[in-house]
Amino acid sequence: MANSAAGSDDLFQRKATGLLRGWSVWDGFIYAAFSINLITLGLLAFSYAPFVPDGSLMLAIILAGLYLVFQTVTYASLIAVMPRAGGDYVWTSRVLGGGVGFVLAVTGWWFILWHWVPIYADLLNKEVFVPLGALLGLDGAVTFFSGATGLFTASMIVAVLASLYVSLGMRAYARIQKFCFYGGLVGLAVMILILLFSSKSDFISAYNQGAQDLFGAGGNAYQATIKAGQGDGGLPTGSAFYPTLLLIPFLAFFNLYSNWGATLYGEVRGASDFRKNIYAMAGALIFTSIFAVILLLLFAKTFGWDFYYAANSAFWNESGPVSVWPYPGLLAAMLLGNPVLQVILVAVLSLWFFGWTGSVFLSSTRVVFATAFDRVLPEWVSRTTNNGVPYAALLLMLIPSIPVSYAYAYGENFATYVLDAVLVIAITFLGSTVSAALMPWLKADIYNASPIARYRVLGIPLITVVATAFGVFLVFCIFQWFFNDLYGVNNGQSLIYMLILYAVALGIYLGFRLLRRAQGIDLNMVYDEIPED
Repeated sequence: MANSAAGSDDLFQRKATGLLRGWSVWDGFIYAAFSINLITLGLLAFSYAPFVPDGSLMLAIILAGLYLVFQTVTYASLIAVMPRAGGDYVWTSRVLGGGVGFVLAVTGWWFILWHWVPIYADLLNKEVFVPLGALLGLDGAVTFFSGATGLFTASMIVAVLASLYVSLGMRAYARIQKFCFYGGLVGLAVMILILLFSSKSDFISAYNQGAQDLFGAGGNAYQATIKAGQGDGGLPTGSAFYPTLLLIPFLAFFNLYSNWGATLYGEVRGASDFRKNIYAMAGALIFTSIFAVILLLLFAKTFGWDFYYAANSAFWNESGPVSVWPYPGLLAAMLLGNPVLQVILVAVLSLWFFGWTGSVFLSSTRVVFATAFDRVLPEWVSRTTNNGVPYAALLLMLIPSIPVSYAYAYGENFATYVLDAVLVIAITFLGSTVSAALMPWLKADIYNASPIARYRVLGIPLITVVATAFGVFLVFCIFQWFFNDLYGVNNGQSLIYMLILYAVALGIYLGFRLLRRAQGIDLNMVYDEIPED
């Protein structure tokens, strides 16, 4: 049998990916800002602060935001060397080997993102459907979207909406996210102004009235919330340094994803420009961190720092007078008094969610596509439409997410299995980080031909320095998640489930490797080459 991998022109399924360069670096910035989404992910991550009451939440945000610049430089470097669709999969498979790259990327970008659909849906309920239902007096909607059927319904909305966004193509999605980003900024600005020009006494009065009218809470709900938080041990007690560091793995739930668009940079114009890539990712990270601190300062001024901690603590411990999550957008809306204006503010803030929704599938489809382009998965998985949409890869994201969402909503223990969803993604990032650190030696020919080869720190390649620094961050978080009960994710059932996902990915890789070998295709030769543009 002839070896079809004999020449580099025959290594891939075809000579061009079929993907289109439909994004600018500015589009990449907006996508990164949505990925580390202050309103959706950030506000929820902040709500875990009562679990470490003797740490400083604001200092933790500042420290993490500054330190994660190492992440953005690491990924900007990788993109500059290989600006190809597939990101983490392409880099890790070319440096550490195809098996390592496939297993880490398929588990961390394909399998695990099915499980993020109900996580997105839970945020949709907490930050959009439940607050709007309460403001509109739709008690049935509040009850529905607080239950299992409401979670599954929201999951299907997320899956369908994300699929629609991705199916429209990169250019159309860029327009959608710009509209949502600019509109969301307006909502954020209005929220900031409301908090800035309202007093604490204004909020206490507004909250007591709103808690009673919207959720049937009795009398002085503000003071009752603080009392409940105090009983849970969730009021802030200090700002010690090590407890502050322990807040950082909680914050990674939102600020670890400035590189979420890295798998898309084969479709970004000017992706080989190292500095522009840093501007896009680091700019989004710093932008988000600054506004996070601004919001927290305003929460302290207007809500009261004790109340903010207590409200979140009471929610997680189910001990407060109000059973729904204290979404700060709704708390700020209570200060408006006028029901119409309240609904408008929450609706405009929801643009942060709807502009972000496509990210649950978009980046992952490029990883699935890249594996098929390398001939690891079947050829049909790499097919694209005329506007550059890998529709088969999209279906491989959409279809499995439906039973996963059903199991998450209705299964007795399935949500427990998904506790390590962030950890799996962090491990994938760690694979790329190790690849970045070793690239100047293991792939010297590719690295030396790149625009970043001239950047060094004390004679050491810059990519190695920043990757090592970012690796320390990842190892710290992963260690804490594995061994510290504080985070609630070191669960044996979840660990076994995630190991099963890794085993399935390894089985797929080994199966197709044997199949390609029988067909006369040497995948080692594929991994010695960079995929075509």
